[in-house]
Amino acid sequence: MASFTKRNGKWQARISWHDENGKLHQKAKSGFATKSQAKDYATKMENELINGVDIAADPVFADYFKTWYETYRLPKISKSTASNYRYTSNIISDYFGTMRIKQIKRSTYQTFLNEHGKNHSLGTMKEITTKIKACVKSAIADGIITKDFTFNATLVHDKARSRNPEYLSISELKQLIQGLNSELRVDNVNPYIVLTAIYTGARLSEIIALTWKDIDYLHRTIRINKSIDYRYSTGFKPTKNESSNRTIRVNDYLLKILSQLKANRTPLVFARTPESFNAHFPQTINDYLKSVMRQCGIVKRDYTFHSLRHSHVAFLLSQGIDIYAISKRLGHSNMTTTSNVYAYLIDEYKHKLDDEIEHKLAQL
Repeated sequence: MASFTKRNGKWQARISWHDENGKLHQKAKSGFATKSQAKDYATKMENELINGVDIAADPVFADYFKTWYETYRLPKISKSTASNYRYTSNIISDYFGTMRIKQIKRSTYQTFLNEHGKNHSLGTMKEITTKIKACVKSAIADGIITKDFTFNATLVHDKARSRNPEYLSISELKQLIQGLNSELRVDNVNPYIVLTAIYTGARLSEIIALTWKDIDYLHRTIRINKSIDYRYSTGFKPTKNESSNRTIRVNDYLLKILSQLKANRTPLVFARTPESFNAHFPQTINDYLKSVMRQCGIVKRDYTFHSLRHSHVAFLLSQGIDIYAISKRLGHSNMTTTSNVYAYLIDEYKHKLDDEIEHKLAQL
């Protein structure tokens, strides 16, 4: 129910309603030049009440985001992922300040993307916007807002800071594998780790978490069901998400060389000694990979261990492997994720396939 009063030449609209427990609530807004404007506002508020919107709730966006991720995300994520949420939370707080969530329009959000994206890479902007979108969906589910102000927003980024990860050609992969084979010895697990990445496309944290129980020699599979938190040295942790739990088929060659490491008599496949549980760090592995690549005459300025995952995808695409099969092998939740992350590779091979299609059609 709405009531209207005129004070000092301006109109005020007051909306009253009872919640599901019978408690009376009121919301008032003043400053309307005409009674008609006040009625329009009251009608809008009443319609929102009918649609289940909590018109009394209008938290500061930064506060809502912090409460949301601490309630729904923090209990089930790693320390590393939690730091990414804190990073996004600080960015929201710095930019939006005390702006309330209902004040934010699509244009407001797009302006934020335009300004923040000028000095940040595509990867960073994707991380930030993914978290904000999830938070906004939660606010809609809570009945605080009715529209998604992130809808159809254009992602802006600094192209100079954003590079597609380099990947190796088939001939370069063969060179690298040959170089790694010459380094194989049980007291140096690094070449075994790199070879596992080449043949599986798995992440470093997943590979170094492998135990001998995860390797099935009979069915020629490797099971990914955990990872290692090498950043905070807390030991085992869950995989990146539920879809990352997967079983990967591998070739006999990889199984054969991995069996050499059984001589170390450790529960972990890639532990150097029974006591070394968490001795692998990205920089150590990256330095080793670059060293072997130099010895093989492969020059890639920005190539890192994670680039092996991209090389794995590039090779599978070159062999005509379906994107669905690749997505499952990588542990992505759906093909859309794979298509977005590896769009630059997919487009490259699409051009090659288009040429092949054109050639085939010319034969009709």
